[in-house]
Amino acid sequence: MNKRGHVLNALLLAIGLGFVIEPSLSAATARTVAEITVPIVLGALFPDVDTAFGRHRKTLHSLPVLAVFVAYPVVFGNLQYVWIGVLTHYLLDVVGSRRGIALFHPLSDREFGLPSGVTTSSKYADLVTVVVTAVELAAFWALHTYIVTLDLDVSAATRAASEAAAGIGI
Repeated sequence: MNKRGHVLNALLLAIGLGFVIEPSLSAATARTVAEITVPIVLGALFPDVDTAFGRHRKTLHSLPVLAVFVAYPVVFGNLQYVWIGVLTHYLLDVVGSRRGIALFHPLSDREFGLPSGVTTSSKYADLVTVVVTAVELAAFWALHTYIVTLDLDVSAATRAASEAAAGIGI
C-alpha cells in the first residue's frame, strides 16, 4: 500500500478502536479517539521511513521492529498504541499489497505476502484498505472483548514491569 492507504487505514482504525475501547456516543469516546489517533497514525507511517535509508519493506518491516514497539509501553510507559499502527501497516502490506514484506529481516530477505493484494496504484487500493481495516477492527474487538482489554491506562503494566526488573536487579 502507499502512504495514503496507510493513513486511511490508521484513521479509520483509530475511530473504530475509540468505539471499541469506549463504546458510547459520549465525550469519553471522542477523547479516546483523539488520544489514540496520533500514535496509531505515527506507527502506521513509521515502517516506511526505510524508504529514506536501508531497503524498503525489509529494514523496518520486520517482526523484530514490531517487537520493540510492542515492548516499549510496558518497559518505558509511553508510546502506547504506536505498536497498533506498526502492526496494521504490516498487515496492510502483507494482505493488501502484492509484494509482501520481509518479516524475518535481517535474518532473511524473503518477502511474505498473500495473493489477495492489489498493486499500490490500483483503483481498488482504497477499497482493499477499507476491507482490511474492517477485518482488523473485528479482530481488535474480539481481542478487547475476550482476551485482554486495550485499556489506555498502562500504568499497572508499567509498574509490574518495573517491579519485575527491580526484583532481578535491573
